[in-house]
Order: sequence, then structure tokens, then C-alpha cells
Amino acid sequence: MSTTMTLAQTQQELIDEFAMFSDWQDRYEHLIELGKDLPLIAPEHRTDDNLVRGCQSRVWLFAEPKSGHVQFTADSDAMITKGIVALLVRVYNDRTPQEIREASTDFIDRIGLREHLSPNRANGLSAMIDQMKRYALAFSANGDRS
Repeated sequence: MSTTMTLAQTQQELIDEFAMFSDWQDRYEHLIELGKDLPLIAPEHRTDDNLVRGCQSRVWLFAEPKSGHVQFTADSDAMITKGIVALLVRVYNDRTPQEIREASTDFIDRIGLREHLSPNRANGLSAMIDQMKRYALAFSANGDRS
């Protein structure tokens, strides 16, 4: 698992993974595989309060502070979208609120993901990132740091 990797190293690992696939059909299949490995969100967190606004599909995103880091769990009812949120969880999970807030999202463009998503999915991707950064901001404001 990438818990010992920096956020930038995890982003680079994803860029390298996606670079192994020559066409977008294979990359979509890899995205779907990432979604299958997503740790499932607890049933009690699959609530309307945890739905990401701005996503065409239903995406649940839950975050909680643990030892100065943010723990994310997520799920979606659509395979590609679940893969997208799994990719984001892989990058942002178990990071400090400050790391999450300051993290660049250019790895998404370097993968080529945004340009290969429908406008609705691209909006959903932005909404997921915004929600993760809002959680990080909220946990920072609450002083949950170690």
C-alpha cells in the first residue's frame, strides 16, 4: 500500500500506471479495476448527507480525522465513477488536511483523464476533489492535527 509514499509519489505512480496502457479502452478498464479495489464505505455512511453534489452518478464520500490525517471511504453506483473516486481516495487517503488542501491535481491531466471524460463526468470529478478539499479544510479548522 502507498501509505509510506508521499502524495506526489502516489500521483506519479498513477501517472506511470496509466502510461502502461496505449489506448483509452484499456485505461477505462484499469479505472474500473481500481473501483473494484475501493474499500467499501460503511452502510451507515451511505447517506444523502455524504452524496457528492454535482455528480451525475450517485457518489458517497465519507471522511473522518484520525491521528491528524484524513481517512476517506467512498462508493458509487456507476463503475467508471467508482474508479474515479477510488483513484482520488488512493491519492488523498491518510494524508494531513494541509497536504490535501495544497495538493496539485495536475496528475489528472497528466493521466489524460479529464480530456477523456464526458462533461458530466468531468464536473463530477471536480465535485469529488472539491468535496475532499472541503473535508480537509473543515478538519484543519477544527484543529485536528498531530
